[in-house]
Amino acid sequence: MAGTMQTLLLTPSPTITKSSPFSYRYRSFPAKQAIFIGGSVASHSRRSIWRPIRAGESSDEIEGSERKGFAEGLHWTKPFLNFGAKNFLPLALLSGVALGLANPSIGCLADKYSLSKFSTFGIFIISGLTLRSGDIGAAAEAWPVGILGLVSILLFTPYFSKIILYLQLQPQEFVTGLALFCCMPTTLSSGVALTQLAGGNSALALAMTVISNLLGILIVPFSISKFVADGVGVSVPTKQLLKSMVVTLLIPLVLGKVLRESLRDVADFVDQNRKLFSNMSAILLSLVPWVQVSRSRSLLLMVKPEVFLVAIGAGALLHLIILAFNLLAIKSLSALSGGDQSVFSKKENFDAYVLVASQKTLPVMVAVVEQLGGAFGESGLLVLPCVAAHLNQIILDSILVNFWRRKEIPSQQI
Repeated sequence: MAGTMQTLLLTPSPTITKSSPFSYRYRSFPAKQAIFIGGSVASHSRRSIWRPIRAGESSDEIEGSERKGFAEGLHWTKPFLNFGAKNFLPLALLSGVALGLANPSIGCLADKYSLSKFSTFGIFIISGLTLRSGDIGAAAEAWPVGILGLVSILLFTPYFSKIILYLQLQPQEFVTGLALFCCMPTTLSSGVALTQLAGGNSALALAMTVISNLLGILIVPFSISKFVADGVGVSVPTKQLLKSMVVTLLIPLVLGKVLRESLRDVADFVDQNRKLFSNMSAILLSLVPWVQVSRSRSLLLMVKPEVFLVAIGAGALLHLIILAFNLLAIKSLSALSGGDQSVFSKKENFDAYVLVASQKTLPVMVAVVEQLGGAFGESGLLVLPCVAAHLNQIILDSILVNFWRRKEIPSQQI
């Protein structure tokens, strides 16, 4: 058949037989040294393609060389795969927004069946499954810093929503969404991850994260009613919102934790595959902006790009203001409580506090918007600037962590 290469096995023969003008058998010709030059000529072409094949070469060796060549051909994809693995959450969120803008019909169908509520439930089950009790106990030594962090997250930073509400943007939902974002507890994972990268007290970071999110379920409805609803002129059904948050957030979190503590095999499996569960949580979280943007696509396309850019800039500025506030707070307490000997001055505690207390969580924000049922406007317009603000805080804090690590390198060399 034209285009087919064949490998012939040459064996010794007592006689020389001419089987064709181009093929011979030789007596006592060593098989391992024999080389057959074979080729095939396509019927529609005059060009012949010749390839030397060693007669003693096994099919496994041929396949191995082919696999090696294929692997070398894919070597250029490794940087992209590594980038995707390190930035899975931001890429997942951006993909959800892009998909909602490109093809809203599927997202609208998902919204019809309340997919975002199920995804939020799944996120907090995963949070409960990955919650390790030992890490929380290890933070007891730095409890004054933890108390400061909880007060900052749940009581002080919600006041910044009043500043946000002074912004004049159309649609108004962009401003209201950022104001709601100020009232949220800290992020579920990125604050702890960045603390670990900075060499901070990760146990303290985890304790502040867990406790602020548990208390946030009780406090956030009242913060929204006091700081946002009054400014917008909307009454929030606080009791109903509190009940909905308990069902949507607290119950799955407790359920996941109970499963972890009850079944040792489950805990071991989760600990061995924490990256997998983190990616699953990111995928579930990305479903929310996908559904919300799909539902609000027609309104989003009416928004001027420069207005959205202003909203993104406002979210970034808000995070920088909260960062500055927390830096000032911990430095002041450090100076008042013993200087360098203070628990507030320890670098590990300092890093954990600044990073965790300055971030706000997107999943709880999304759950709150779902439960409000349009009381503050179109949910997609409320969520979109918060997705951008969530990405901004991760990027800005990553730059801060990198700056801290570069400062440490010269001192370690000395």
